[in-house]
Amino acid sequence: MRATKRAFRIEVISQPEVAAPSGGSAGSNGHHEILTEIKQLKALIRPAEEVTRQMIDAYKQEMQEAMKLKAELDQIWQAIDQTKHEIATLHVTGFKGKQMTRVTHELDAIVTGTEQATEGILSAAEVIDQLANQLSAGLKSTHDKAAVDDIQQKIITIFEHCNFQDLTGQRITKVVNTLKFIEDRIVKMMEIWGGLDSFKDIEVESIAEATGDAALLNGPKLQEDAGHASQDDIDALFN
Repeated sequence: MRATKRAFRIEVISQPEVAAPSGGSAGSNGHHEILTEIKQLKALIRPAEEVTRQMIDAYKQEMQEAMKLKAELDQIWQAIDQTKHEIATLHVTGFKGKQMTRVTHELDAIVTGTEQATEGILSAAEVIDQLANQLSAGLKSTHDKAAVDDIQQKIITIFEHCNFQDLTGQRITKVVNTLKFIEDRIVKMMEIWGGLDSFKDIEVESIAEATGDAALLNGPKLQEDAGHASQDDIDALFN
């Protein structure tokens, strides 16, 4: 008698469905129900796999966006750090250092120097005007009197142009106010970053010291400067 070949489960699953004959056995009906349930499970698994794949793609996209955001935040942090460094350098070596004090004194010296020079010019012009009047009174020639009148007209022109001293003072005052405004803004920015204490650990850049002949060029001398030769000292060298 020939033995019946046993069918494996995978072969049974892959075979096309065959309609169960009417009046079939209970075993055939059970086998058909199992295959139906398996197909239903497959139908449920496929959408879940698709959703999982979409979620993974979405997570990858979010990771890429997060990396871009991190790179941009790193650039912002570097910019903030560099800004704090520049503010600290400007605060220490510029508006709070000896250089800023020197600038203020230089501007004051400009105002004082122009004021003194203007007073000297006006005084000399007044003397010339008086002498011209005296000279004109003793002249008989019309030509000579006309020449004296020209001199007096030029003296008036000198008086008119000496208002440069007032204009210079006004412009210098604007410069000082601008420097003060910048200084105040620097202080405000330092307060935004946590005040002066947050800058104390920042290494600032120092101003390069002049060397060679440049180190000898310290003029013009200010009144409080020490170590400078006065005009009397220079005159004494030639006497």
